Amino acid sequence: MNICVYCASSLKIDKKYIELAATVGTELVKRGHTLVSGGGSVSCMGAVAAAARAAGGHTVGVIPQALVDMEVADEEADELIVTSDMRERKGVMDARSDAFLVLPGGLGTLEELFEIWTARVLGLHDRPLVLLDPWGLYDPLRQLVDGMYEQGFTRADVFDAISWTTTVEEAFAALESPAQPVRPSVAELGEATG
Repeated sequence: MNICVYCASSLKIDKKYIELAATVGTELVKRGHTLVSGGGSVSCMGAVAAAARAAGGHTVGVIPQALVDMEVADEEADELIVTSDMRERKGVMDARSDAFLVLPGGLGTLEELFEIWTARVLGLHDRPLVLLDPWGLYDPLRQLVDGMYEQGFTRADVFDAISWTTTVEEAFAALESPAQPVRPSVAELGEATG
C-alpha cells in the first residue's frame, strides 16, 4: 500500500516530532508499505523519508519547483516528482496514495488535511484518513469542528471520515483497516462543504 504522510517541514519544532516521523517511516516499511511524502529533506518530512529508506523501503517525494529552488528537496528519494506548484503537488500525492496519515504540522499540513478530509466527507474517495497526534496539538481543531457541528455548519458524521489516534500502533491499525464509506445525501452536501 502507498501511504501518504503529511507532516511538518519547520526547523523550529521540538525534536520529539521529528523522532515521531522517523518512527512512522520505519514502521511503514516494516509493514510492507511505500511512502509518499512532500519531497522535502528537512524536519519531519526529511526524517520520515530517511527512516523509510534506512529500513529498506521505497520513497516517493512530490515537491514543487519553488521548493527545489530553495534547495530543500529530498534528492535521495527513490522517485522525486517535481511539480509546477503546490496544487499540482497535492494532486499527484493524492493520485499516488492508497491511504493518508497526518502527523503534527503547520499550515501546509492543515491545508492538506482539510482537502483530503473534505473529499472523504463528500464521498469522493473511501481511502483511510488517519490523524496521529500523541501530544494533543490538534485538540483545538477537534473542538473547533465540534463547535461547527453544534452551530449547524457540518454534519454529525464529519468525524466518521477520519480516525484520530495517539499511538503509532493505533494509526497503522486504522490505516490498514478498510475505511467505511461516507455517502452524504443531496440535502447534506451543503452542510458538508459549509
